[in-house]
Amino acid sequence: MSDNSSVDAQQQELAELKQRVQQLEAEIRGQQTTQPAQWPPQNFYADYYAYSGAVLGGVAAMVSLLVNVIGAPVANKSALELIRIYLTFPMGEKALELSSDAGGLTLMLGCCLYLITGMVLGVPIYWLLMRMCGTTSTLGKRLVVASILAIGLWIVSYYAILSWLQPMLFGGNWITDPSLLPPWVAAGTHLLFGWVIALLAPWGQFQPYRRPTAEA
Repeated sequence: MSDNSSVDAQQQELAELKQRVQQLEAEIRGQQTTQPAQWPPQNFYADYYAYSGAVLGGVAAMVSLLVNVIGAPVANKSALELIRIYLTFPMGEKALELSSDAGGLTLMLGCCLYLITGMVLGVPIYWLLMRMCGTTSTLGKRLVVASILAIGLWIVSYYAILSWLQPMLFGGNWITDPSLLPPWVAAGTHLLFGWVIALLAPWGQFQPYRRPTAEA
């Protein structure tokens, strides 16, 4: 009699264990269906390219500023003429009176703001560049697309926004004044900015980590 009771108890315990296993399997299947997207991402990794754009935008802004610093004295302009004009947006006309002797710290802060602006603008430029060109495009294609994006950025920011916003806020339009900043200089600066991003684009591409496999 005791043997039969022991067998019945074991069978009942086995049935409970099987039921528990089924519950665990169902829970695991439920967790698998609610897991986040597959890693690495199979589609366009938008967040990563936004971060990369900020980094490359900062580098591109640094290059464009350096070219302006070198080229301005050739045109009998101050080396930081671009920064003085750039600072007329927050400071107004008095920014044009800044010099290394009087206002050197302000000009240095202006350079920092210029680089930060480059980082901000680098996000949409690089994001759109990679979205339109992909990761396997040629340098020529990237340069063409970057040129279109850079010129578009110049036209929109200068003539669709700053041409009315700066006069409304500060009483003048120094940034879009061709006697202060010739259009070809502004356009060239934006083009250079876009070209640097296009050149460095492969460095910002997403490369997922792959665990090394042991060689046979």
